[in-house]
Amino acid sequence: MSLSDRTIDKVKTVFSDMVVYKNPRNSALFQSLNIPSFLRDWLVMRFAGDEGRIDAEEVQSYVSRYIPRREDWESLKSEMINEGQRVRFLAKVQVTIDVQSGKGLFQLPDFGFPRSKYEALVDQKLLRAKKDELLGSYETWGVVELEWVPEGLNKKKGSVVMVDFSSFRPYRVDLDFYRDARKEFSLEEWINVLLMAVDYHPAGFLDEKQKLTFLGRLLPFVAQRVNLIELAPKGTGKSYVFSQISKYGWLVSGGSISRARLLYDMNRRELGLVSRYDYVALDEIQTISFPNEEEIVGALKNYLESGEFRVGDQQGTGEAGLVLLGNISVESMDVNTPMFKELPLVFQESALIDRFHGFIEGWNIPRMRENLRAEGWALNTEYFSEVVHSIRDDIRYANVVDELILISGNGDTRDTKAIKRLATSWLKLLFPHVVKPEDMNTEEFERYCLNIARQMRGVIRKQLHLMDSEYSDTLPEMTIAGIRRYTR
Repeated sequence: MSLSDRTIDKVKTVFSDMVVYKNPRNSALFQSLNIPSFLRDWLVMRFAGDEGRIDAEEVQSYVSRYIPRREDWESLKSEMINEGQRVRFLAKVQVTIDVQSGKGLFQLPDFGFPRSKYEALVDQKLLRAKKDELLGSYETWGVVELEWVPEGLNKKKGSVVMVDFSSFRPYRVDLDFYRDARKEFSLEEWINVLLMAVDYHPAGFLDEKQKLTFLGRLLPFVAQRVNLIELAPKGTGKSYVFSQISKYGWLVSGGSISRARLLYDMNRRELGLVSRYDYVALDEIQTISFPNEEEIVGALKNYLESGEFRVGDQQGTGEAGLVLLGNISVESMDVNTPMFKELPLVFQESALIDRFHGFIEGWNIPRMRENLRAEGWALNTEYFSEVVHSIRDDIRYANVVDELILISGNGDTRDTKAIKRLATSWLKLLFPHVVKPEDMNTEEFERYCLNIARQMRGVIRKQLHLMDSEYSDTLPEMTIAGIRRYTR
């Protein structure tokens, strides 16, 4: 079922300034410009008329001027160094403090700049004025203003200095407003609202099961350290969701990934991906290699279990969930057969697999078709990505789940933790307005939070049993709020 006129009117009325008209033709334009969805919707809102139409030439002119590509960087440097001009554009920025000099250093990772230390400095006054925006997270998006400053009287040597910065956060997220807004929608309507927020049209899904399987990909967006495995046929949009929807996540597509890049780089004394992002997704997992497999397995076991890691004398923590994304052959799409033989050998150790919370049956998600492309009024993707990022830190949802679920004393600890973490994530996603146990409809909680969490964990448990007979293939018995017993 697609969005009804009534639902569309509610979205526009309730969310007002946070909605945008999504058009597949606009999306194609921005894809050609290599603009991610969270930037696309902001640009559409900036240039679109009341009916969501945009002038492609006007947008392209703006993008060319203010969102340069990597190949434009040499031209920008020439403007600064040879013509003495300041340049101003939107970019992803990383700022650190150099301990030896006390200076603020910045990087533009999308441009591969700088190549050596002290080539890129932050003006000290700007650093003091914008400290929270520049240093509040590992990286941020914003409009930077840069100029080249020679070193003393030496006109042939100098640095690029950031002299101004405006953070790219078009929305101040008010979670109380978002929770109140959710109350205006039925669950069926809300599921469709979520799909449209991440650029998928509800009409392209056959049923609720397909929709919920797809939305399972968003669990690492809303909760800390949700570790998932998804095996799916090609063309089901895995890469798109994890690379285009949120600037707070990171997608690794094939190639080689080391412990240093993932956890901590001892040579650079630099934190890895898991300490910088909300999630790290390893796409095309069958093609990813690890330079030292024993090293990465040992490090990942600790991290996936507790969120902590130790590399050499360095101990660190992270909040990122780890997501494995792989393609699967048609004959292997059966949870009762050993599916994980499709994974690299490094991920075929039962003790490591046990630390993944749940499995997404990606074959229940339709291949990308034209009728799956969002068209119509919907939540701005940038706004939605900020909301799900902000809701990660709210511990009240976990308290609700703890109050509603009672688990038998002989239940496996990893199973109970996994089920509760997944149930909490579904609660945040589908019922963000429920922050007290008494506000939750227990039948809806059972069906849309607990049942799905058990199903997702149950596949992991079944695969563990097939890999190693020491693992049982059953899950703990559960009771919901003392009302009735939940059995398998």
